[in-house]
Amino acid sequence: MNLPDWLSANSALTFARPWFLLLLLAIPLLAYFRGKSGPAAALTFSSTTALRSLGKTSAARSGTFLRSLFLLGLALLGIAMARPQLGKSLTQVEASGIDIMLVLDVSQSMLTKDFSVGGDQATRIEAIREVTRQFIDARPNDRIGIIAFAGHPYVISPMTLDHEWLLQNLERIKTGMVEASKSRVIVLLTDGENNAGKIPPTTAAEAVKALKIHFYAIGAGINGIAPGPVFNPRTGKPYTDMLGNIMYQNQRVQFNEEGLKEVARIADGQFFRATDTKSLEQIFHDIDKLEKTTVAVKKYQEYRDLFPACIVAGCGLLVAQILLSQTIWKKLP
Repeated sequence: MNLPDWLSANSALTFARPWFLLLLLAIPLLAYFRGKSGPAAALTFSSTTALRSLGKTSAARSGTFLRSLFLLGLALLGIAMARPQLGKSLTQVEASGIDIMLVLDVSQSMLTKDFSVGGDQATRIEAIREVTRQFIDARPNDRIGIIAFAGHPYVISPMTLDHEWLLQNLERIKTGMVEASKSRVIVLLTDGENNAGKIPPTTAAEAVKALKIHFYAIGAGINGIAPGPVFNPRTGKPYTDMLGNIMYQNQRVQFNEEGLKEVARIADGQFFRATDTKSLEQIFHDIDKLEKTTVAVKKYQEYRDLFPACIVAGCGLLVAQILLSQTIWKKLP
């Protein structure tokens, strides 16, 4: 059986004048006093023992039934005064999304362990991946894409609103991988070292400026001593142990802060410096505030007034109680 349009799984019962429901509190008191005392007896006997066998047990049940009809009718009239309404509401969200492209450095230098995640030592790429996941979760209305780069760029995901699929692809990021909206954003996460590539970073920055793309450069890493991977000079890849884990040793690591600042300046963008996971999270939080999404909410509501049905049902019960008490269950005055 098909339900009416106004009666569906998301329908809700509301009251236009809920304060009238307080009248229902008087019904238990009325039931108590009606059951405690009754009208004066028409006949008086010295003993009711002789008459007990003449009575029927159904008489007591009829009195209870008539009293229940009366009280239920009053309850329905009280509910009718509160004006019950059965209906549903529809909320429509119109979002003016932003296109954001996250550009992640996956060069070998991003294996340096100078960050921490969850209290454990982590590589730069692991810290960036964790904070990027939080950033994506916080912007459900934006189209976001991911590009990884080392010697060459590699599209991890085109811009999409399917953030669940986007997060799944974010997990694939590791080192060794090579319709217009109102606003477009590029967030570059790197340690600033230009290891390869035929196009100079300054030329790429000029292209970003010409295309009027909002540009944010995040430099991840420290200048100093930190655990870094040991590379095989012949293959250019990190040494690994028997279990396939990358071998690390403390070494001096460099961060090209001035070069990254220059790229941000040419692109008319902003430069941020991240030396630990906490500062990286704060930078993403700041960018999130700078690039806000405009959201307009429209709310529609439709309902069916149950007031007439309650009035008819309440009055019907009271009329039935009166008719039954004056006919088949009539009692002596």
